[in-house]
Amino acid sequence: MLNFDYYNKTNFIFGKETEKRLSSLIPKGVKKVLIHYGGGSIKRSGLYDTVIKQLTDANIAFVELGGVVANPRLLKVYEGIEICSKENVDFILAVGGGSVIDSAKAIACGNNYDGDVWDLYVGKGQIEGTTPLATILTIPAAGSEVSADTVITKEEGQLKRAYSHISLRPVFSIMNPVLTMTLPAYQTACGIVDMLAHTFERYFTKESNVELTDRMAEGLMKTIINIGPKVLAKPDNYDYRGEIMWAGTHAHSGLLGTGRSDDWASHMIEHEISGIYDIAHGAGLSIVFPAWMKFVYKTDLPRFAAWANRVFDIEINPNDLEETALKGIFALEMFYKSLNMPIRLSDADIVDNQYELMANKATNHDNNTLGNFVKLSKNDIIEILTLAK
Repeated sequence: MLNFDYYNKTNFIFGKETEKRLSSLIPKGVKKVLIHYGGGSIKRSGLYDTVIKQLTDANIAFVELGGVVANPRLLKVYEGIEICSKENVDFILAVGGGSVIDSAKAIACGNNYDGDVWDLYVGKGQIEGTTPLATILTIPAAGSEVSADTVITKEEGQLKRAYSHISLRPVFSIMNPVLTMTLPAYQTACGIVDMLAHTFERYFTKESNVELTDRMAEGLMKTIINIGPKVLAKPDNYDYRGEIMWAGTHAHSGLLGTGRSDDWASHMIEHEISGIYDIAHGAGLSIVFPAWMKFVYKTDLPRFAAWANRVFDIEINPNDLEETALKGIFALEMFYKSLNMPIRLSDADIVDNQYELMANKATNHDNNTLGNFVKLSKNDIIEILTLAK
């Protein structure tokens, strides 16, 4: 087990009508809040009105910025930073899913950084802290309500990049499963794929003697695989929604990565796919992960066989661990298909071959390789994309 630091400051307020506690959770001394959100869904659901009433009744000043889209854009971040500077905003409230929260985090960074906020995403700058932020989660998926990470797309060059800083963990996150019941099936399925992917990135590690986090990750994966189809079949079931919402949080809290090295190659490859083709992040991950697994599984056959056995209940063939591992990968593909998610680039109508371009973009900002479980070169990434064809 590796040395690690683990700090999680986020206060989770989970359950029915918890959004009505918003005003009591805003830290004392806050002078003005930026409310950041996406489209019209929070207005149609009544959540927007609840947020406005909470702040108004508590005499908390606010400004707002909507219009965040999937794969959140840098231009919207710049707009938010300008509003924060002009209005002297000292607290940011993200109301939405991962895209809204990622955008809010980027604004929180930029409001405390003298240069171009994009510098942070390409490794040219660093911050000491950020404007504090909180979330009201409406889409369980990305884990942004707990993580120290943010992902932004720069329109020019179609670049999708991540940045991480401990101060980006939200002060609090309000999590009412009822708010997720009107999500379309596709968005729900994308979220299920994303939280599984966050667990995979930590589970497939080179470290040994990490049984505790192995078992925690396996339990989380089994829960997601069990509950995911039930959520889609009964979208208004509170218990199913609650389970999947809390699973998404723990998949990306960082706890499952303690004492072990994460991988993240599949996420970085997916960023190039969605950066160019603007597909949903979850859809890109359901395409990339099986292909990545097919490329790397021989590196650690015992781990892949154990994963197949413990997560998908596939009997281990002690005389042929490769057979067991491949059955596990096939089971994952079938699970994705049961959610109506793509498992090949062609399933997402991506048929033009831009593999070399994506591989170049993926490796030109991280020492020409991706990942830790297996260090992937440009040619390796092209082969993975070919497997995903």
